[in-house]
Amino acid sequence: MSFAISGVNCAAATPLNADLTPDLGLFASHCQQLLAEGCHGIALLGTTGEANSFSLAQRRQILEAALAAGIGPDQLIPGTGVNAAPETVELTRHALANGVSRVVMLPPSYYKSVSDDGIFASYARIIESLGDDRLRVILYHIPQMSAVPLSHALIGRLIAAFPGIVVGIKDSSGDLANMQAIAAAFPGFAVLAGADPLLLPLLQSGGAGCITATSNLIADSLRTIYDHTSDATRTAPAQARISAWRTLSNSYVQIPTIKAMIGLKSGQAAWNRVLPPLVPLSEAQAAELAETFATLPGPVS
Repeated sequence: MSFAISGVNCAAATPLNADLTPDLGLFASHCQQLLAEGCHGIALLGTTGEANSFSLAQRRQILEAALAAGIGPDQLIPGTGVNAAPETVELTRHALANGVSRVVMLPPSYYKSVSDDGIFASYARIIESLGDDRLRVILYHIPQMSAVPLSHALIGRLIAAFPGIVVGIKDSSGDLANMQAIAAAFPGFAVLAGADPLLLPLLQSGGAGCITATSNLIADSLRTIYDHTSDATRTAPAQARISAWRTLSNSYVQIPTIKAMIGLKSGQAAWNRVLPPLVPLSEAQAAELAETFATLPGPVS
């Protein structure tokens, strides 16, 4: 089945300078490395990328840095959804102006217990304000963070209202049954797992791929899963490696842990910086992480 977005896409982390501004050079080289290791695309400026802690100007700079490094617009999937619809329009229009048509869009999330009608109106306002047929929207379902879940009825309504524009969903709920149900209900709609170990069972159930945090570290194994889904001799060792790395990344607060693991893998201590309100791992945590990191399974053939 053909999808508007598929494959292994990295929820890219964002390195920081000492003054906590984005390290654009290191970010660009990280994206290039991710593509070399097997990612089909870079989903920058999402939860793992600490997007909600950057200004709109910084978000534009980060996208522009990736493009300036020679990464194709069709390989970039920026997060553009923020609470204020005009700012979501601004970020999305900036992406489109730079040839980037696929975006991941959070619903507005400050107000809780809002109705499907309200969420629909928010997405509709943005899409209609842009009025650009090139736009491809990947909805973002992450209720543990946003507290604004996207129901199946809402998803169906958006697909019907904006065919060819609302084309997929990143489901970071961790609920495989929910992902499988969406894939079954809406054939051709790209369901993307937000948790690395769920890529394999989701692909086997008609899913399109993933946008995940641990692909910052083990894109090669995720690519093995994607390329050889029906070959258990190839997927079993790759899945075991994915599970081990993902388990370690969840041992402490995930974003500082993912960044610390990238630092261990790359040898670049700059990756240990995070934006407040997040804080780096403590010295004790970092030492424990490094000890376990050294025992993680390496690449599999």
